[in-house]
Amino acid sequence: MKTITELLPELKELARQDRKANRKWANRIKKRPPRNLDAQVADLHEAAFEEIDCLECANCCKTTSPIIRDKDIDRMARQLRMRPAELVERYLHLDEDDDYVFKSAPCPFLGADNYCSIYEARPRACREYPHTDRKNFHQIVDLSVKNTAVCPAVYRILRQLRTVN
Repeated sequence: MKTITELLPELKELARQDRKANRKWANRIKKRPPRNLDAQVADLHEAAFEEIDCLECANCCKTTSPIIRDKDIDRMARQLRMRPAELVERYLHLDEDDDYVFKSAPCPFLGADNYCSIYEARPRACREYPHTDRKNFHQIVDLSVKNTAVCPAVYRILRQLRTVN
């Protein structure tokens, strides 16, 4: 099996190739989620992250920006010892949905070692990513399909779920 760093260059293409099958599966799951879906996802999440080290990958931090809420801004500003308005001006902008996101990728707080310099104060979306360890997975299945192009663990989890369901 390939390591994360070997898989990353081809992840987007693999996700693109699986997009049609993933969407078809997702539509079926949203209409009629299996009773044990959350348990299946939890087991696959645990297995995936026993093998995948986020610090080796950090593709989410390198390629995408989380939605950053007001509580996140306040928490991050406190950690950085700056005013929330200064944090917004320096690091954030409003996207097309009027959500705050980072101005650029990779994340400005991602170090060369893939560690987050504001880890304890990181945005909620970062804390919860890739969202495969939550209840009611069927509610976020579309987001997970999108995340297959970013996160090797999500790609693996969805690929395995499609074979079981």
